[in-house]
Amino acid sequence: MLVIISPAKTIDDSNKTKIFEMTEPKFLKEAEVLASELKQYEPFALGKLMKMSDKLVQLNKERYEKWNTSLEGAKQCILSYKGEVFRGIDIGGFNEEELFYTDSHLRVLSGLYGVLEPLNGIQPYRLEMCTKLSVNGHKDLYDFWGDKIRKRIAEDVKKTGDNILVNLASYEYYKCVEGIDDMYGIRVVTPVFKDYKDGEYKIITMKAKKARGLMTSFIMKNQLKNIDDLKKFDENGYKFSKKLSSENEFVFINESK
Repeated sequence: MLVIISPAKTIDDSNKTKIFEMTEPKFLKEAEVLASELKQYEPFALGKLMKMSDKLVQLNKERYEKWNTSLEGAKQCILSYKGEVFRGIDIGGFNEEELFYTDSHLRVLSGLYGVLEPLNGIQPYRLEMCTKLSVNGHKDLYDFWGDKIRKRIAEDVKKTGDNILVNLASYEYYKCVEGIDDMYGIRVVTPVFKDYKDGEYKIITMKAKKARGLMTSFIMKNQLKNIDDLKKFDENGYKFSKKLSSENEFVFINESK
């Protein structure tokens, strides 16, 4: 099975010492087109486009001025993103075998890079997939990427030896591969994490993000091959709910306060 997750807004570009190998992203040419477009934005326009504070505008303006396709000064993406999902994965606790398995079975979807393997080297950036960036006649990033991300993910699913895609990405990013089931005959299973609050089960964003990371780690460390084994996930108080689940949506509930 192949797992997809969303990137984090925050990038940690400190400590760029190489851990194992660093590989080149597959869509560098496309990333260069986008970065070149963003380099042309004045600070005010960049802030308006990405809805950022003045501090973040300055940081990301400098980042795009320096951005390049070289791996020099880059850092593996799995070590670069800092957010609840990536804290849940805790890649620092992986051994060598687990890390290389993860590189083959996990993909991070990206507004700038399209599709990233965990050991792909990336330059610091900020570009959410929903950003209304017009470039080369494309109205936004969804239009710019077209079917490239979906096709690439389908190819990577086939390489794992089965037809299963585990969707642990937000809808903003899953939208890039939506329809992969019908177009490429791939089964998509989406784990959903809900907490009991005010008399009902709800998705609490921060907790759900952390749970997606924990689920990703669970899959990678156990090298799962049977989709039903996902139901054994029981971290942070979550348990599989057969009652609330369907064939392709696995719901995990947390009743603790």
